[in-house]
Amino acid sequence: MKRLSAPAPRALLHTREVQCLGYERDDGFWEIEGRLSDVRTHDLDDSRGNAARNAGEPIHLMSLRITLDDSFTILGAEAVSHQTPYEDCVQINAAYKQLVGLRIEAGFTQAVKARFRGTNGCTHLTELLGPMATTAFQAIRPALERRRLAHGLQALDDGPRPALLDSCHALRRGGHAALVRWGSVGQKD
Repeated sequence: MKRLSAPAPRALLHTREVQCLGYERDDGFWEIEGRLSDVRTHDLDDSRGNAARNAGEPIHLMSLRITLDDSFTILGAEAVSHQTPYEDCVQINAAYKQLVGLRIEAGFTQAVKARFRGTNGCTHLTELLGPMATTAFQAIRPALERRRLAHGLQALDDGPRPALLDSCHALRRGGHAALVRWGSVGQKD
């Protein structure tokens, strides 16, 4: 496994952890749960209006769950701020129900940023939606593919232009992975 080069001498100050989990529900829908935590290595006092936190205790600890259908349309959304630096932070959680009706597709990130810009949202919950959207694709697409193939249906990536073609450097038209995966469809024009 390749590793980063050896770092310069340093001291850890802050750790942000983002965890996203993808679930298939018994009713056929999908859920993506995201959790974000920010932890500092030093105490945070309350002199600037922050909630006092001891070193190692989360400043931010927030969760977000979205429910999706097979077309990646959001059917439900729930946000919870377990631990926040300011008392008012929890007041914005209900605003994330506005995700209902949005579809995770091209333009999703811009739509989320427009909807929750500035005082209309929480920076941390909004940031969490990017990795959650990626997790939705990573979890749901393969599961949908398995469902389709189990029912004798055409694979999702069969057809005139596979959805993932040209979606990243590795899957670029003419690249090795595209040629192996899609044959002549993956060739450069």
